Amino acid sequence: MLTKTYHIPAEATLEVIGGKWKMLILCHLTKGAKRTSELRKVMPSITQKMMTQQLRELEEDGLVIRTVYNQVPPKVVYELSDLGWTLKPVLTLLCEWGDQYLNT
Repeated sequence: MLTKTYHIPAEATLEVIGGKWKMLILCHLTKGAKRTSELRKVMPSITQKMMTQQLRELEEDGLVIRTVYNQVPPKVVYELSDLGWTLKPVLTLLCEWGDQYLNT
């Protein structure tokens, strides 16, 4: 349940997916479920602490599903939830815009 008041809907969107890492994590998860180590490989600048924090926040906001497999060593996989998948068109447009920006 939302307890904060937003002046425009984009403000809520930016609160949920804003920041340096969340959008990148979401973009990588649109290509399929990933383990933390797989995300770290494609995002080498992020620290383990920050990766964990960002994934937890995305999970709390209902955008990412965390699945723990009971095995040794432990296996944890992250994937987009149904709500997370609704961001795919937005993420695609942002990538296309960035591509155009970089090529001007």
